[in-house]
Amino acid sequence: MKKKNFTIFEIKKFLKKKDFLLLEKNILKFKKESYNSTRSLYYTFIISLVVIGLFFSIPTIVIFKNQIFYKSEEVKNNSKINLEKVLNGESIGDEQEEEIDSALVFEDIFEYENIPTDTVRLNASTVKQLFKDTKYNLKEVRKNKLVKPIKILLLPDDIKKIESSEEKKELFIQIVLPFILEENNEIISSRKKLFSILNKSNNTEAEKKWLNMKFKQYGVKKNDVFTLKTRMDIIPASLAIAQAAKETGWGTSRFAVEGNALFGQWTYSGDGLKPLAADSNKTHKVMKFSIIKASIKAYQRNLNTHSSYIKFRKARAIMRDNDENLNSIALANYLDEYAETGKEYTKILIKIIKQNELTDFDDVKLLPTSIKLKSLI
Repeated sequence: MKKKNFTIFEIKKFLKKKDFLLLEKNILKFKKESYNSTRSLYYTFIISLVVIGLFFSIPTIVIFKNQIFYKSEEVKNNSKINLEKVLNGESIGDEQEEEIDSALVFEDIFEYENIPTDTVRLNASTVKQLFKDTKYNLKEVRKNKLVKPIKILLLPDDIKKIESSEEKKELFIQIVLPFILEENNEIISSRKKLFSILNKSNNTEAEKKWLNMKFKQYGVKKNDVFTLKTRMDIIPASLAIAQAAKETGWGTSRFAVEGNALFGQWTYSGDGLKPLAADSNKTHKVMKFSIIKASIKAYQRNLNTHSSYIKFRKARAIMRDNDENLNSIALANYLDEYAETGKEYTKILIKIIKQNELTDFDDVKLLPTSIKLKSLI
């Protein structure tokens, strides 16, 4: 094959042409790849902005939705406002004074009356032996500050036959003390829950339902938290024992034995025991209960809701605000409207408390029967 000779000019021209074509192809390829890469980065940037925007806007959308479709009911804690008022010498007001609706206030207590009971009434000697066998005595209680949760649902009908007044008093206190402490524990637990709710800006439906129930139980008509906090509080054990002792003659009265009525509460309707010495023109009866627990619960609810005891509750609230222990002797002075004898009645209560050293029981604890109750000790 005959070789073809190329001049230098032709070779340069050829190379130049080839190089140009190759370079142009690479440039086009590079441009296409750069365009695709830039477009991908652009889409990635746009999508990222959208995702970030959604994350920031979702909480706002949820809040807006709740405000539009769900009306948020809040229980406001006015503690800071009240503190400023006190510092400025202003009054923070008193609890409500509207007449309570007894049907609502005592509704949960009346439920005890619908529970059939075949409880056997133990005689005094059997009850004393039971306490002895379980090593439940007041001397140990005063020393160790612990009470065993032994519950005698009905008072012995022969307690009045106990000749020794000291034995009679001890047996009566042993029977009623666990119920008084149990009721106080329930109130303490409710107060803790109330304060927990007050520390929140929004409340769950369950919390709102619970609050509404407590407003009814304590006769708070305007859903006033201050009034609920004032009413939902304990009665010192020494004061409750003294009143029960006074009203029942240390458990020997007909009302106590026949109706488990420890506090002589009156009723003008429904079931009750008619006082034998009552005037013919008086229509009241003494409320009776199926078990002792119901009587104590009704007594506490009565002191915590009735308008006659506003001063009592206010004095108790002041003690709370000053971080003081509840003083039963001081509080007894505000129960002059509990009985027709007025101030004479309060003097008798104070005498009973002092003579029997009942304040020893104000700081005792009920041994727990559950983990929940253990938290209260």
